[in-house]
Amino acid sequence: MNNSTRNFKMKKLLIATTALVATAGMANADITISGHAAAGIHSGLDYTAASKADATAATAALKTASAALESTTSATLVTAMATQLATPTPVNRAAVNTAQAAYDAAFAADAAMDKVVNGTTIPTATNSGDGVYSNAGVDFTMTGATDNGISFSATVNIDAGDEIDAGDFELDGKDGGTAGLGAVTMSGTFGTLTFDNAGIDNLYSDATTHDVSYATTVGSVALTVGHSVGAVAADKDFAKATSFSATTTQSGMAFTLLGSETASGTSASLGMSYALNDTVTITADTDQVAGAESVQTIGAATTLNGVSVSVESANNSTWDVDLGYTAGGFALTYGVDETDAWTATATSALGGGATFAAGVSSDNEMYAGVSFAF
Repeated sequence: MNNSTRNFKMKKLLIATTALVATAGMANADITISGHAAAGIHSGLDYTAASKADATAATAALKTASAALESTTSATLVTAMATQLATPTPVNRAAVNTAQAAYDAAFAADAAMDKVVNGTTIPTATNSGDGVYSNAGVDFTMTGATDNGISFSATVNIDAGDEIDAGDFELDGKDGGTAGLGAVTMSGTFGTLTFDNAGIDNLYSDATTHDVSYATTVGSVALTVGHSVGAVAADKDFAKATSFSATTTQSGMAFTLLGSETASGTSASLGMSYALNDTVTITADTDQVAGAESVQTIGAATTLNGVSVSVESANNSTWDVDLGYTAGGFALTYGVDETDAWTATATSALGGGATFAAGVSSDNEMYAGVSFAF
C-alpha cells in the first residue's frame, strides 16, 4: 500500500469520525417552530406606552408635512403679492386673496400640529378610537443539553402587525416586524439562570425591567431573584432595580412573599391562600408600595358546576366581584368594582387552533376577533 492510499483512507476515517461526533451532539438539541396570528376590530381601547410612541411618531410625520405645506403656501402668497404690486388688476388681487386663504389654513393646521407634537395631544389621549387589528408571528425555540446535564434554551421571534391586549383592554400598537431575541436560560441542579436584556418582569410590579434572574428551590421554598443590571429607558426608577419572590405551601396553606427595591424605595407584599374544600378558597394579603400606606385585602373564591365567583375587599374601600361560567370550549366572565366599572368577555374554541374572543367594558371599550395557533 503506497502513502497516497493510506492518506486517502485516513481522510475518510477522519470525516466519518467528525460526522459521528456532530450527530451525537445534535441528538441532545431540538428546534421547535410555532406560529400565531390574530385579527379583529376594536374601539376605545386604552393606549399603552408602545401605541403612544406610535402615535407620537405618526403625528411628528404629519407635523413635517404640515410645515412643508405652510412653506409652500407662503411662497405662493409672496409670488401673488409681487404680481399684484407689479400689475394691479382685479384678477391678480383675487389671486392674492386665494393665496392668502390657503396660507392662513396651512398656518392654522401647522399650529395645531405643534400642539399635538409638543403638547402631546395624541399621546395623552385616553383611548384609541375605532380601528382594525391584525398580526402574525413565528417563534423559534431552541433547546439542548450539555454532557454534564445542564439544559439550555433560547428563543427568537418575528412578529408584525397591530396588537391588542384583550386582558387589559389596551391597544399595544404596531410590532416592528423584525426578529427579536428572547430569553436565554441555563438550568441544572444549581437552579435556573435567565438572561434577557430589559425583558424580565419585576417580580413585585410586573413591569418588564430586569435583565437577569435566578430561580431555585430550597427545601419547600421556591425562590426567584431578578435584577436590572443597566438603566431602563422606559422608567429610570427601575434602573439597578432588584426584586424577589418566595413561595411555599405548609399544612395546606400557600404563602407568597414578593419584594422590590427601586430608586423610590422598598415595596413588599405577603399573600396567603387556603383551600377550605374542593370548591372554596380563602385568600388574604398585605401590600405596601414604597412611600405609601399598606393595604390589606381579603377574598374568597368558589367554583361549582362550571360557575365561578370571586370576591375581594380591601381596607382602602376598594372591592372587586368577578363571575365566570365555562362549558366545553366556551367561557363567559364579568367583573365589577367599587367604582361601578365593569368588564365582560366571551371566548369560544373554534377548533383547529382557532379561538374567538370578544369583550366590552363600562368605559365604552370593545374588541372582537379571532386568534390562531399554528
